[in-house]
Amino acid sequence: MQFSVDWLNQYLQAPAETDRLAERLTAVGLAVEGREPSGVDTLLDIDVGPNRPDCMNYLGLAREAALALGTTLQPPSVDVPDRPLPSDEAIQIRIDPAAAEACPRYVGLLIEGVEVGASPQWLQDRLRSIGSRPINNVVDVTNFVLWETGQPLHAFDRDRLTDRQIVVRFARPGETMTTLDGESRRLNEATLVIADERSPVALAGVMGGLESEVTGRTANVLLESAHFAPTAVRRGATRLGLHTDASHRFERGADPEACLSAAWRAAAMIQQIAGGNAYAALVVDSGKLPPTLHGELSVSRLERFAGLQISRTDVERILGALGFAPDGGDSEDRVGITVPSWRYYDFAQTAPDGAVWFADIADEVMRHVGFDAIPAEVAAAQGPDAESAPSYRRRHRLQDHLSASGYLEAFNYAFLSESESEAFDPLFDGEPLRLANPISERYELMRRSLLPGLLESALYNLRRDAAGVQLFEVGHLFASSADGEAVEHEAIGLIGGGLSALPWDGGRKIELIDVKGAIESLAAEFGVELVARAEARSGLEPGTSGVWSLAGGSDPVGQFGRLSGHNEQEALFAAELLARTLPAEIPLKAVRIPSRFPAVVMDLTLTHSLAVSWTELTEAIEALRPSLLADYHLKVRYRGERVPTGAVATTISFVYQSDERSLTQDEVNEKHLALLNELDRRFAVHDEEVGG
Repeated sequence: MQFSVDWLNQYLQAPAETDRLAERLTAVGLAVEGREPSGVDTLLDIDVGPNRPDCMNYLGLAREAALALGTTLQPPSVDVPDRPLPSDEAIQIRIDPAAAEACPRYVGLLIEGVEVGASPQWLQDRLRSIGSRPINNVVDVTNFVLWETGQPLHAFDRDRLTDRQIVVRFARPGETMTTLDGESRRLNEATLVIADERSPVALAGVMGGLESEVTGRTANVLLESAHFAPTAVRRGATRLGLHTDASHRFERGADPEACLSAAWRAAAMIQQIAGGNAYAALVVDSGKLPPTLHGELSVSRLERFAGLQISRTDVERILGALGFAPDGGDSEDRVGITVPSWRYYDFAQTAPDGAVWFADIADEVMRHVGFDAIPAEVAAAQGPDAESAPSYRRRHRLQDHLSASGYLEAFNYAFLSESESEAFDPLFDGEPLRLANPISERYELMRRSLLPGLLESALYNLRRDAAGVQLFEVGHLFASSADGEAVEHEAIGLIGGGLSALPWDGGRKIELIDVKGAIESLAAEFGVELVARAEARSGLEPGTSGVWSLAGGSDPVGQFGRLSGHNEQEALFAAELLARTLPAEIPLKAVRIPSRFPAVVMDLTLTHSLAVSWTELTEAIEALRPSLLADYHLKVRYRGERVPTGAVATTISFVYQSDERSLTQDEVNEKHLALLNELDRRFAVHDEEVGG
């Protein structure tokens, strides 16, 4: 908002230089964002927040400036007309009971015998300085007083009001009126209006009507100075697409107690420049005026909050200058306050029960003490921060592990189409959740698998000449339970294909074992043993797909396989695991001190049916495990010459070692041969057994 420096200085006992004024207003929270020369005057562009309607006028701004500058506020003197109305019929005012909340107070002040004409030059200059066009001496006074006090006023030609009556009510269905801008407005039951006995003559708090405007023929003026509730004005102005100086202030909360003093101020000015006789104001209250807010401020708490010493004298001086009427409180430490009427709507937003919060009062004091007075000190440490949640630590641990495995994290929408939702089997029971108002058919369901999103991201990269993709995602899946409740699961998804990005792989192509192994290594990191078994899964190539379950369990907790249904030349492999499979608290790993004695390594090659899985082999080895067997691992699987059709030659490397002594070859041979014979008996095949 723009304010004239010269006009503002009229209300200060000691006028301030522009630079000093701008500096101090900015320091107390009324930021001066620009300056514009205007003849011998300067206009300040001040950022007045919507919660500070008290500063959308010169007196309110001068109140802050006077305290900030260390001077005294000098409001204009107001003459109170004491001449009684000539008769009961001179003017009649009433507030319809249905509009009591919307109009808590209406003040009407009659001035008879005015001579309407051009305003004196000083008044025209004042209005032009804030971008307002002079109209005539009566209307110009109402605009001047609005900018001076923040109280909107309206002047009616009293003799053009039917039966000289004013009724504050809501519009009736089908009513219309022509506003001062010449536009015909169709009203509805939510529009608050000022009406005479016949029809609306003004939009309450927004704009007057053309039929009752003050013109050169007007002799008797009725000044309206009312308080309208912000919501009532906002509703009417918004529906009609109007925004005026009056509505701007009423919508943010005008001073409920300013009606009478503003009317007196305007009446005195009109008598001075337009003549006439002003009569005592007629005040009508609906009984719905906003209540008075009270609060209390602890000086010692304020000092702790601010980090500096503030005397009780300074607290009372600041609050008193701002109109908060400090009193002694109930102790030496506490200062009681009464919120001034012009700050009611500001404080009522945070004090709906009528009790003003400490922070609100403390802010008023600290603005004028100066935030720059707070010493710059490093705050004392209050002890360690609280630990992060276990689930949060788990998420970061698995993200770090998968990143170290060469995968990049992806983020995909949690919404997908029905066809995408049906493309993969979920790892849990429940129907898909359907969005009530999807933005498109592509996003009508909540996902039950991470694989559709990962597949789309992988294809996007491959179609833009990426040599390979290795992506992972940690996200949430959703389903509807049998009783209709929404259920949420966290999952980990991986996808890989093309050339490996790991430098030590030397451009090797990614295979299923890489993606499957990344998940299994992640589970091992968390101390979880996964058991894989072959199983057909939707969206995965038959013969390559399978599921994981926990050791000793049968319910699937993850799935893996080669992706089907895409046209890319590169094979893509994917895996998915429910995050609840991994413990929230990562267990400590046991450290085994290696033996200082040498190990004996021996290989075993077993030709067995392709139907025998690695899991079956390991279960058998564990069941037969010799006492000196320290470790074993898969070395190679071979299919080709001299291996029967339908079979595979699996070479397993066994490590024998003792913690107490060096082993002899003979004792290792004895144990190894016994293990070999038993595995051969259980799994070995010959040509005639496999049809070779």
